[in-house]
Amino acid sequence: MRSLLFVLSLALLAACDHYVRPVDIADEVAFEQFSAFWNRTHHSEAVRQTRFENFVAAGAKIAAANLNSPSATFGYTMFADYSIEEFRVLLGVRTKENIDTAPTAVHLQGPGGAINWVAAGKTTPIKNQAQCGSCWAFSATEETESANLIAGRGIPAGSPQEIVDCDRADAGCNGGNPREALGWIVSNGLDSDSCYPYTARDGGCAMSRCTPALRISQVIPIAGSEPAIYNALESMPLSICCDAEPWQYYTGGILQASQCGYTIDHAIQLVGYSPNSGGYWIVRNSWGAAWGEAGYIYLAYGQNTCGITSLVTGARA
Repeated sequence: MRSLLFVLSLALLAACDHYVRPVDIADEVAFEQFSAFWNRTHHSEAVRQTRFENFVAAGAKIAAANLNSPSATFGYTMFADYSIEEFRVLLGVRTKENIDTAPTAVHLQGPGGAINWVAAGKTTPIKNQAQCGSCWAFSATEETESANLIAGRGIPAGSPQEIVDCDRADAGCNGGNPREALGWIVSNGLDSDSCYPYTARDGGCAMSRCTPALRISQVIPIAGSEPAIYNALESMPLSICCDAEPWQYYTGGILQASQCGYTIDHAIQLVGYSPNSGGYWIVRNSWGAAWGEAGYIYLAYGQNTCGITSLVTGARA
């Protein structure tokens, strides 16, 4: 009977994009369900025990995050059995620039109309950087793709792996700066993902085997204020950097400034703005479509939520 209930519960969970823990079940049973939902395998009992302990600790953090959350929800994402050290591997922004991480002026009044570059067809599908601190290369790749789409070019998906391997100013899976990566693309172009596929690990530069499929001509630094970002966003999506450590268990809704800090550690792409619910930014992540709002996160407008104004960059093809 227990195994039948277990199978039935998994069938119900299959319709969800993250594991939803049933009420009043033991931690061990919940962990079994979670592991099956995310197709986890544990190579030893020691690994399983560590994952279980991470999962139990995540449950307490998720409950605390949801308790007083006005508009965002948190749950058992694919990172719920990660340690904080494992999760931080994904957060790969490394910059020599002095990033201003202090809260900026509060703008209670939203800027106006909606912007949605996804709906306009000027972005590519959600990507997944996997267990590599290559977010900076993904942000630059996505910005390059959007610049080419806005220029009216039919394009293939770009290659973040080429940037990881070949941009010597940065550190591959150990992190980098998306603005520097965009400058590298201006000089070198960007190969297609099909010619230079992603491996989620550092490799030797093999750019000579491909012909660049995408190019940009200009990197555009954007002033660090939300009205300035909105004005720039009317013309193009933007590469941005944020404090993403609070995103480990995010499953949906609008994240508020009080739920984030200003430790800038993750690069993503800003793809829209909605005036609804007081105004919020639409941010495209690179952790796969099973995370967050089908791969996106919404950040409240007006209080520099998660340090969104810290390092903002556009590009033109």
